[in-house]
Amino acid sequence: MRRSAAAVVSVAWFVLVGGTFACLFPYLLNEWHFHRPLPYWAVAQAAGGLLICAGLVPLAQSFVEFIKAGGSPMPLASPPHLVVSGFYRYVRNPIYVAFLVILVGEALLFGSSGLLQYTAVAWCIGAGAVRWYEEPTLVRRFGADYQGYRRAVHAWLPRLHPWSQAELTTSADGD
Repeated sequence: MRRSAAAVVSVAWFVLVGGTFACLFPYLLNEWHFHRPLPYWAVAQAAGGLLICAGLVPLAQSFVEFIKAGGSPMPLASPPHLVVSGFYRYVRNPIYVAFLVILVGEALLFGSSGLLQYTAVAWCIGAGAVRWYEEPTLVRRFGADYQGYRRAVHAWLPRLHPWSQAELTTSADGD
């Protein structure tokens, strides 16, 4: 897929999926209004705003990595090779992790325990999708490359140091 087409598909996917799950659903659940459950909640609200901004960075950068690879995070428009650059060097699922950080930020910003519950449900659904759909699909498609990457990079907890393709080559040589 050409980069321009990949960019259009990626932006549409970002708006559709991100907008639906990070904005529309919390709004429809009546959780998008400000509460101050405790005194001095303004500090938590500020932390929530920072988490939302922090979550947008790996989210946007991950979409850029897909575009550079000639594809999109959308399953039907995925790139022809395994994306292991950018935040993917630290965690296998940076889009999901960033989304969860954004949702926790929203829960703090709005002072909403309902959004924390929604975040837990979203994580369970995302973890299930990764475990039973995405990972088997990636193993079938990329074989040993994905299996080596999966052994080296955690699904949900970021590494302290970035993973590199050289680690895959080194571990294969040592076997």
